[in-house]
Amino acid sequence: MEKVVLAFSGGLDTSVCVKLLEKKYDYEVITACIDVGQARDEIEKSTSAAEKIGSIKHYTIDARDTFAKEYLFRAIKANAIYEGYALSTALARPLIGKEISELAKKEGAKAIAHGCTGKGNDQFRFEAMIRSLTDCEIIAPIRELNLTRSEEREYANSCGIEIGPDKVYSIDENLWGRAIEGDILEDPMVEPPKDAFTWVKTSDDALDEIQILEIEFKNGVPIAIDNEKLEPDALIEKCAEIAGNHGIGSIDIIEDRIIGLKSREIYEMPAAILLINAHKALEHMTLTRTELKFCEIISSTYSELVYNGLWHDPLREDLDKMIDNMQRRVTGIVKVRLHKGSMRIVGRDSPYSLYQQDIVSFEDKEMDQREMIGMVKNYGIQAAYYNKNYKE
Repeated sequence: MEKVVLAFSGGLDTSVCVKLLEKKYDYEVITACIDVGQARDEIEKSTSAAEKIGSIKHYTIDARDTFAKEYLFRAIKANAIYEGYALSTALARPLIGKEISELAKKEGAKAIAHGCTGKGNDQFRFEAMIRSLTDCEIIAPIRELNLTRSEEREYANSCGIEIGPDKVYSIDENLWGRAIEGDILEDPMVEPPKDAFTWVKTSDDALDEIQILEIEFKNGVPIAIDNEKLEPDALIEKCAEIAGNHGIGSIDIIEDRIIGLKSREIYEMPAAILLINAHKALEHMTLTRTELKFCEIISSTYSELVYNGLWHDPLREDLDKMIDNMQRRVTGIVKVRLHKGSMRIVGRDSPYSLYQQDIVSFEDKEMDQREMIGMVKNYGIQAAYYNKNYKE
C-alpha cells in the first residue's frame, strides 16, 4: 500500500481525512503537525487525535524559529499588509507546505494530502508550494468529495472518530495572528461578540495604566523590547501579550479571497500591528522620500504575492533583495505609547536618521531662507499656466 502524508491539525476536517484516505483512496496515512506557534494544547491535541484515529506514524515538527526569522521578519521589513490587515495564515501556509513536502520525500510517500475546502485560500497556498517542491500527487478529500461540515460529522461518527462539540467559530492560530470566522460572524452587520476574542482585550477590559514601550530594530527587524534582547519567537510573543493587554490588534474586515468571494474576517494580531507600525515609523526617519514612496509599491506587491500563495515566486525573492538593501539603515529605537486601544508613536532615534533638527529649527539661520524665493516663484508653473489660459 502506498503512503500519503497528511497536513494534520486534529480538527474535524483533517481527522475525517485520515479515514477517507485509508478507506476511499487506499493509502497508509502519515500525519504531520507543523508547529508555527499555535497554542500548546492544540499541538498536543493533534498528537493525541492522530494516535486515536490510527495514522501509521505521526510527526510534530517545530518550525517556530524558522517561521519567525524567515517569514515574519521578512513581512515586517516589507510592511506586509493586505487589504488592511497583517498577513498571518497566508505566511504560515507556504512553510507548512515546504515541511510537508520534505517529510513526504523522507518517507517515500506517493501523495500529499490536506483538509482544505474548495471555497478558501489555503488550497492555493498549500498546493502551489507543494507542486514547486515535489512531484507527489495532491489529494484534497473534503474538496474532491464536496463534503459539508454536517456530512463530515456524520462520516466521523460512522468511523468512530471522537470529535468534540462543534466550535462556535473556525479558528486558525499561529505566532503572528489569530483568524476567527464562521457562525454569526458571517453576517457583516453583527458586531463580533466578546467571546470571539482571546488575545486582544476590549477597551473596557484593557489595562488602565499607560505604557511606554521601546522597540529596538536592527537592519529592519526587531531585536529588543525595553532593552531586553529576545529570540525572534519570544519577542513576538511578548509584543503580542503587551499590545493585546492594551486592546491593540483586533481587526474586522471584508476580505477578497483568491477565488473572488468576499468574506467577513475577524483577526487578532497585536504583535503584527505593533511591530509593523513601529517599523514604518523608523523607516520614515531613515529612508528618503523616493524610497518611502517606492516602499508602498513594494508592500502592496509583496502582500498580494503572499496572500495569493505565491511565496515561492521569484518576484518575492527579488523584492526581498531590494528590501534587504534598504533595511540596512532601518536601525534604531522607536518609542510607542499604549493605552486603552490607542497606540501612538511618540519617539524615534537612529544612527542613520535623515532628520536634521538644527536645520529644520525655526531658530536656524545657516539655511538662508531667501534662497527659496526663486524656487517658490516657479513652483507649480504648469498648473498656473493652465488655470490662467485654459480653465473654463
